[in-house]
Amino acid sequence: MAKLKWLSKQPPMAGGVTWGVPWKKGGLKKGESLTLLDSQGNSLCTQSEPSAYWPDGSVKWTKHAAVFGGQADCCYVLQKGEAAAPDQIVTVNESADVIKADTGPLTCTIHTSGQEIFQSLAIYGKTIAAGGRLTAIKETRSGTEERMIHEYESSGSFIKQAAVETSGPVKAVIKLEGVHLNRGTKDERLPFILRLTFYAGVSEVNIKHTLLIDRQFKSEFLKGIGMEFDLFLQGEPYNRHFRFAGDTGIYKEPAQLFATRAFNEHNSFYQRQINGETLTSEEKHQKLFCHGRQNAVWNDVKLVQNSSDHYSLCKRTGKDFVWVNILHGKRSKGLFYAGGENGGMAAGLRHFFEKYPSALEISGLGSSDTKMTVWLWPPDAEAMDFRHYSEGTHVVSAYEGFAEMRSDPTGIANTNEINLACFSQTPADAELNRLTDQWQSPPLLVCEPEHYHSSRALGVWSLQNTANPLKKELEEQLNAAFMFYKQEVEQRKWYGFWNYGDVMHTYDPIRHMWRYDLGGYAWQNNELVPTLWLWQAFFRSGREDIFRMAEAMTRHTSETDCFHLGDYAGLGSRHNVVHWGCGCKEARISMAGLYKWYYFLTGDERMGDVLTEVKDADFALIKTDPMREFYSKGEHPTHVRTGPDWAAFCSNWLAEWERTGNLDYLKKITTGISCLKRLPLRLLSGPTFEYDPAASMLHHMGDGTAGGYHMIIAFGAPQVWMELAELLEDAEWEEMLSEFGEFYTLTDEEKRQKSGGALHDGHFHWPMFAAAMTAYAARKKQDKQLAAKAWNLLLDHRMSHTPLPIQPSQINTWTQLEELPWVTTNTVSQWCLNVMAALELIGDDLPARKEKPGKKG
Repeated sequence: MAKLKWLSKQPPMAGGVTWGVPWKKGGLKKGESLTLLDSQGNSLCTQSEPSAYWPDGSVKWTKHAAVFGGQADCCYVLQKGEAAAPDQIVTVNESADVIKADTGPLTCTIHTSGQEIFQSLAIYGKTIAAGGRLTAIKETRSGTEERMIHEYESSGSFIKQAAVETSGPVKAVIKLEGVHLNRGTKDERLPFILRLTFYAGVSEVNIKHTLLIDRQFKSEFLKGIGMEFDLFLQGEPYNRHFRFAGDTGIYKEPAQLFATRAFNEHNSFYQRQINGETLTSEEKHQKLFCHGRQNAVWNDVKLVQNSSDHYSLCKRTGKDFVWVNILHGKRSKGLFYAGGENGGMAAGLRHFFEKYPSALEISGLGSSDTKMTVWLWPPDAEAMDFRHYSEGTHVVSAYEGFAEMRSDPTGIANTNEINLACFSQTPADAELNRLTDQWQSPPLLVCEPEHYHSSRALGVWSLQNTANPLKKELEEQLNAAFMFYKQEVEQRKWYGFWNYGDVMHTYDPIRHMWRYDLGGYAWQNNELVPTLWLWQAFFRSGREDIFRMAEAMTRHTSETDCFHLGDYAGLGSRHNVVHWGCGCKEARISMAGLYKWYYFLTGDERMGDVLTEVKDADFALIKTDPMREFYSKGEHPTHVRTGPDWAAFCSNWLAEWERTGNLDYLKKITTGISCLKRLPLRLLSGPTFEYDPAASMLHHMGDGTAGGYHMIIAFGAPQVWMELAELLEDAEWEEMLSEFGEFYTLTDEEKRQKSGGALHDGHFHWPMFAAAMTAYAARKKQDKQLAAKAWNLLLDHRMSHTPLPIQPSQINTWTQLEELPWVTTNTVSQWCLNVMAALELIGDDLPARKEKPGKKG
């Protein structure tokens, strides 16, 4: 049984929700049914399926879908039993040319090939919209600085394949894949993936739009990316309306105002018109109608969010006339509506201000050719520029990885959510406001932290515990670390289409600025796994603010910092000024263990794609050897370090094995472990090996080789390996983890003695990174002295590089700021992860001390 609650609050109106639940090993057998009960014990119609399995074949994670809204319940129970029969279902019917999804109120007919996404969107049988064409605008530049010529070329969507992924009864998902096609030149570019999601009884469709970059864009630019819909509106221009979501509410106007010079006062028609009522001419009001019809018809209107803190709304009568400003605001909630006497459609773009520039546009509102366009990147903004920030690399001075210039966006992606809702009449402001909030912060059911923890399905981490003063202080510091980064996102404006979700790497206290312009010190790009830190922080707290930050980081790093096609497919790009700019293309950035939690918690289908993409990422190292600077090609195709490379592959293979039950991927894991078992130093061997992806074998090159032992453990390897230890039930593997953790704390003399002279202190840096592994060893050996060493790594600031308390100070520079002068995301991420693991493994051995942890004075 699992108790569920809303992540934030229950949805204020009917809407579909998909969520995931973990189960203890052996607790749920494959094929057993589940039912969702409300607080009165009523069974709700729920669509359920397994999403991961334990090694014994029992279900590890389940995915569920249901429709909520308007219920008074805030808590539910998921338990074994037959689900209630649905009152209403979503049906999907396929033919040669179209797929039809019918939710009851909404019927959507989708093309399986060609340029148009939607043949029709109909509400209660009345067709409201069609189209849904994707558009991409390429910009080329020629001439001189004195006379620069900008030329634009548009490409539209072309669907190449369509598939029904899920067919109900509660939820249906249709996947479309295609390219942007220039119909004149027949040039195919910018592949896309669309997922259309429908829920029974709901008149909405959710569109997940994934754009893939398939070229370098060295001499051309992307001027616009959008999705355009045709609307079939009825009625006179004065009965056509638009609505836009502003900072806090809805702004509304008709296409043609009935405010006139002669009828300026006591014009009840005008108020009714603004409210969206349909006006009809009566004999006694014929003069008013005659005057009103002489007003200008405002056909085009657009809202452009050009920064995270500013948007403008403007309108014009037509393309040959000037745009007239309406208003300015800070942060639009990203929804707009256009409708007529027969109803209309609302569209919303999630993370509207966070992923600026963005825009919403209506054209031809008062005409027979009305269109709505959702601009993921509007032509009003400067074009996307994928060029590198410098003509060379800066390896020595600015911590960039290789002298090779590999700043190539080919293969990166960006995923966005567009929502559509159809109406048979003009919706009230309150309804649009509720819809806006629901689209920007989709409701989600989650478990209590105790359920996540007791399931043992989410790795090794601790529940929050304030049982004694030092534990309380550590919990306060973990919270302070998160709150600092949460506030930095806003303070430093870490927003934008290609940036939102990431944080910076290293702070510069001299400039009171992060080192945004210094090579490898700029964007974090998942280095030292802050994403994993955030997910574990959420598991142990259940907090919405942590979930939303983890969600944004997961979406960004899995798409923009990773490669989904091209030479680097399956790998990610190390930290840099430009996200894709570093010469190091690494498996540690794309590792499944960073992203699978979002998939399991939300059932997000796009994240499922990402997990599948990396299952064979080790083959990408044949072209991009991570140790090519140190070793030339040997007998085998490439090289790997046990960490971060092989550890990342273990994470990828584990995700594939548990999701699909494919034993081939279990064998890949055990093959590598077996290779290590045969060596005198076992997991301490290497750390670099020759590697053959086809055989998944690690080939020994000697011990104390280049690679760095801190690199083994700083990128999520302890978390991956400890999770594996609970699954494999391999006593020797557990001993190997314990041996590694203990070895890190030995003296130089002891290291040399135990390794036969092969290893010494010079190989082991950043000992704080090893605190979780040391804690694991202390727990396994029941060694209190070893536990004390582990805590010392975390509580002594000279070892942790994390002076406590974490307390930002206020400074006045170009503006008033809060800063931590010493902060690096590497150390904060690792400190938090290691503390959360140590509290679980050796929390009872936390030293008693009166002074605060960390630096005295």
